Amino acid sequence: MEKFNTPEVATNQQLKCKECGAYMKFLPGTQSLTCEYCGALNEIEKSQEKVEEVDFVSFINNKFAGEEKQNIVTVKCTSCGASTTLRPNVTSDMCPFCGTSLVVTSGSTSTVLKPKSLLPFLIDQKKGFEEFRKWLKILWFAPNALKKYVNNTDKFSGMYIPYWTYDSNTASSYTGARGTYYYVTETYTTTENSKPVTKTREVRKVRWTPVSGNVNNAFDDILVIASNSLPTKYAEKLEPWDLKNLLPYDDKFLSGFRTESYQVDVKDGFAKAKIIMDNLITQSVRFDIGGDEQRIYSVNTSYKDITFKHVLLPIWISAYKFKNKVYHFLINGRTGEVQGERPWSVWKIIFFTLAIVAVVAGVVILIKYFNK
Repeated sequence: MEKFNTPEVATNQQLKCKECGAYMKFLPGTQSLTCEYCGALNEIEKSQEKVEEVDFVSFINNKFAGEEKQNIVTVKCTSCGASTTLRPNVTSDMCPFCGTSLVVTSGSTSTVLKPKSLLPFLIDQKKGFEEFRKWLKILWFAPNALKKYVNNTDKFSGMYIPYWTYDSNTASSYTGARGTYYYVTETYTTTENSKPVTKTREVRKVRWTPVSGNVNNAFDDILVIASNSLPTKYAEKLEPWDLKNLLPYDDKFLSGFRTESYQVDVKDGFAKAKIIMDNLITQSVRFDIGGDEQRIYSVNTSYKDITFKHVLLPIWISAYKFKNKVYHFLINGRTGEVQGERPWSVWKIIFFTLAIVAVVAGVVILIKYFNK
């Protein structure tokens, strides 16, 4: 996590209702805050600011000077290490990432780079829960305890998860070989009707030709999760995100939800983005080589015009413990896409296997009986 010497800007994620004094929450799918007690609505004024990219090289060289920071209060889970924002007037809570009980009487204050933009929640907890129930129904051999666990919608926490997005133009020089198929006629001997017979067949060969060249690529919004708390495999499957609809950062959209502070800094995030870009560059090199097969011996890539954004994306999260192992369930707060790790009921698998064996055995017995 970066250290900052610039003035801190406090973030206010909870706003009080002017009518009754209760805390107001952002209402997913709208542009408003709502009071759960008196029903008052407070529209969030649309910002006229544009979502802008930050020059990566200048940002690093200037040691983050000139960028707006924010002062946040978080509590760190002693089990999984996730750091999330505190909710007002709460002295105990559950970690949304692993389900461990948290004692939040004292949180830690840190100064972090303020997000530039976010995607607000589009689907609410109820809708997300409905999508999860549909997903759960198609899981074979899930423990009964899991189905009981998800009977309560409150098991899902709305979280804003930090991400980095990167843009870059790349120039890559490569060496390799182009493989072109050709066919030769071969003779062979086989046996037909107990007699040797000579036949011919076409055999495919590959002719390799040395090649070299250059490819250029323009990458836009390469997405890298800045959290270590979620299983990357499943978080990535929540994509795609409608990043074209990003809004300028506003604390009001966070009201009623929790946020995780980033654990992957902008430099380490770009290292991960380069891996994604390199995989796509490899595809473009293969296309440039052409032919029927390709061999790549070397690729040297330069990155220029690098920019980034620090964004928050909405995810409904639940953590379920089964036999001392934590299983995560994730729901894209924009599309309702569900991903997650699933536990298996060993007993259900055993009973199912025994049932199949019994059915097969019954069929065999019947066949033998009618063939007597």
